[in-house]
Amino acid sequence: MVRLTRIYTRGGDGGETSLGSGERVPKHALRVEAVGTVDEANAAIGVARLATAGEADTMLERVQNDLFDLGADLCTPEGRHRGPQALRVSDGQVERLEREIDALNAPLRPLDSFILPGGTPAAAQVHVARTVVRRAERLMTRLAAEEELNPAALRYINRLSDHLFVLARHLNDGGRADVLWKPGANRE
Repeated sequence: MVRLTRIYTRGGDGGETSLGSGERVPKHALRVEAVGTVDEANAAIGVARLATAGEADTMLERVQNDLFDLGADLCTPEGRHRGPQALRVSDGQVERLEREIDALNAPLRPLDSFILPGGTPAAAQVHVARTVVRRAERLMTRLAAEEELNPAALRYINRLSDHLFVLARHLNDGGRADVLWKPGANRE
C-alpha cells in the first residue's frame, strides 16, 4: 500500500518528476503525458459515477482502480523497476472488460448510425470519459513506438474506450435514449 504523510516534496519545482524506477524526467515527457491523461480519464470517470448506481457504478469503480494500476504500469518503464517487481496491467483485467462489454452489448439493438455523445446525464459523462481514454490511448501508442510498453496495458486502454461506449448506450435506457447522428441534416 501507499502511505503519504507529506503531499508536497518540492522535487518537481524545477520541472522534473520521478518515475517508478527513480529516474528523473521532464514533466512534459511523453510518458508523463500518458500517465497524466490516464489520471484525467480516471477523474472523468469519477464525475460520471456521480450519475450512476448499481452495477454500472460498480463497473466504473473497478475501472478507476484499474486506471491506477495502469498509471503505475506506465510510470515504471519496462525492465527498470525498483523492488521485487513493478505493478503491471494483466490480461485478466482486459478479459474482464471484454466480458462486461459482451454482457452490456447483448440486449442493445444494433446501431443504424453513429451516436452523438449525450442522452442521459450519466451517459453524457461516460462519453466524456471515453474521449479522454481515447486521448490516453493515442499518447500510449506514441510512447509504444519509442519505448517498450506492456502489451496488456495497450489492450486494456483500447478495450476501455469500447467498454465506456457500450456502457453509455446501456445508461441511455438500453440504447433507447441514444442520440443518433443525422448526416448532413443541417447543411444549407
